[in-house]
Amino acid sequence: MPPDTDESIPPSRTPGALTRHVFVSFLPSSMPLLSRMNYRRELTAAIFFPLVLAAVEGGVSGVIVKNVYDGVVGASTLNYVVAGLVAAPAFANVVSFLWARLAHGVHKIRFINALQLGMIISVTLLALSPRTPAGLVMFLGLVLSTRICYSGVITLRSTIWGVNYPRGARARIAGKLTTVQVIVVALIGYGLGEAMQQRSDAYRLLLPLGAAIALVGVLSWSRVRVRGHRRLLRVEREHERGERPSFNPASMVRVLREDRRYDKYMTAQMLLGLGNMMTWAPVVIMVKDVFEIEYRAVALTYSIPLLAMPLSIPIWARLLDKRHVVYFRSVHSWFFVLSTGFVLASGLLVSLPLLIVGVVIKGFAFGGGALAWNLGHHDFAPEDRASQYMAVHVTLTGLRGLIAPFLGVMLYQLFESISPGAGPWVFAVACVIVIFAALGFVALQRQMARESAVERTAGGA
Repeated sequence: MPPDTDESIPPSRTPGALTRHVFVSFLPSSMPLLSRMNYRRELTAAIFFPLVLAAVEGGVSGVIVKNVYDGVVGASTLNYVVAGLVAAPAFANVVSFLWARLAHGVHKIRFINALQLGMIISVTLLALSPRTPAGLVMFLGLVLSTRICYSGVITLRSTIWGVNYPRGARARIAGKLTTVQVIVVALIGYGLGEAMQQRSDAYRLLLPLGAAIALVGVLSWSRVRVRGHRRLLRVEREHERGERPSFNPASMVRVLREDRRYDKYMTAQMLLGLGNMMTWAPVVIMVKDVFEIEYRAVALTYSIPLLAMPLSIPIWARLLDKRHVVYFRSVHSWFFVLSTGFVLASGLLVSLPLLIVGVVIKGFAFGGGALAWNLGHHDFAPEDRASQYMAVHVTLTGLRGLIAPFLGVMLYQLFESISPGAGPWVFAVACVIVIFAALGFVALQRQMARESAVERTAGGA
């Protein structure tokens, strides 16, 4: 019988060894040699810059508005403002084609830094919004302007990841950076909610403080180097006018028409995003009106899902590094189906434990969604057209963001008007839509597998 000591346990399985292994896996030394310097700089930015993001995430800003501006405007109007705040990250992306066009042939890092500074200014001004109807409009406008700037950061960052990091390690690297960012944002969001639970105007001091600290992240991003930057810019500038990114919807249609697989992928993605986004604002409303939770609702609507993401990101990253994004989505989408089902049950049964299970599963799914959303288009796009493909993806995200959260609130209030307490049935509608999305990814995966088998047979002949 082995002695009852730690030595009887394989070192790799002890809690201390496991913790060290996880910590070391985030260090630059664990990354491919040529990626280490840029990863180190992005890692620093991922620690400091998210301080400016927490306040404008829908699960945080929606809770702030739902409580701070309660009684300032009518309840129905306030619910639609919450929908606007929850939708802001998505529908701000409508302008991604504009960012792709403006940044075409332009120094990528400097462009990103300018957008980051715009975000910092907007969040600082957010703290000055008065508790009046005009202040509510100001709050909504500043959140939207911050998210518009961030949509440009996302679009260009994806291009930089595509050229800076090798395909076989790209999802792992992006996963590490995303993990750090979501942990920081989740903790900041939770802390903001707790501070406002003690003093409702605490955000007026904390938001400018966070914005000032975020400048460290901007400085670190300014030192990132883009591999083959001169060549990339030269190729972009040499494109014919018709091939350049444009806000003209015809540019988006052209990309989808030329790549039918990407078109089908975007169709399934549209349904998946539509069903998910429909639930975001109703969850914020339900937590306040049904479960009667105030500022601590930030934990349920935002912090818990985000803290669940790091548990799943390594798993999803390994799958995405090895398999095509269509296969990835054909597996990953069913977790959103499961999450929405639990949220539906929690609302109908008024069960807080079921709601917690639902948001934890959603966080687990978000971990994979963050990776696939940022990197999936690279499995379709030529290197010099990655910004265009990402712009199509981000713009379609924006279009569903213009529809889904407001549709969710409308259905929630419609069900409530028919029968008080029936509002949660909106999650049943969303769940059906997400199921159709998952089936779409499965069908596309099977089609691609058949086509690959035919190509291999033809090649062998």
